[in-house]
Amino acid sequence: MLVYIGLGSNLENPKVQIEKALSALNLSNGVAVNEVSSFYESKPLLDMPGPNYINAVCSIKTSLDAIDLLDVCQGIENDQKRVREVKWGSRTIDLDILLYGQQVISSERLSIPHPEITNRAFVLVPMYEIDKEIKVPLLGSIKKLIDRVNTQDLKKL
Repeated sequence: MLVYIGLGSNLENPKVQIEKALSALNLSNGVAVNEVSSFYESKPLLDMPGPNYINAVCSIKTSLDAIDLLDVCQGIENDQKRVREVKWGSRTIDLDILLYGQQVISSERLSIPHPEITNRAFVLVPMYEIDKEIKVPLLGSIKKLIDRVNTQDLKKL
């Protein structure tokens, strides 16, 4: 299955945190990192206090089902000391499953496509960099989605 995962960090050397997470993903059973976007800098969501974020998107190929992949991602977050005190607050690492093939999933633990995908330039732009032809289930082409979002505060590193 071809899957897109968003990665973000704004604490404890964010670039290193993302690189560690990518390495951990690639070393996980049933997961192979396929492509990685450039890194991008963005401001915290909703003007939350804290330093700017570094974000990237990777595509992976996996034999895991979506929930097992979510467990892998959350395990990596835990290993990198992710703290979940404030929604959208500062963090060492965040891994979000953005797309899982063309599947639409809505469960207590997981929603795919990611429910905030249409609002996040720091997800859409790196995805587009990897594959300009992505079709987001229920939502349409990645290009159409980018045209609807403000990309001015996003800086490619």
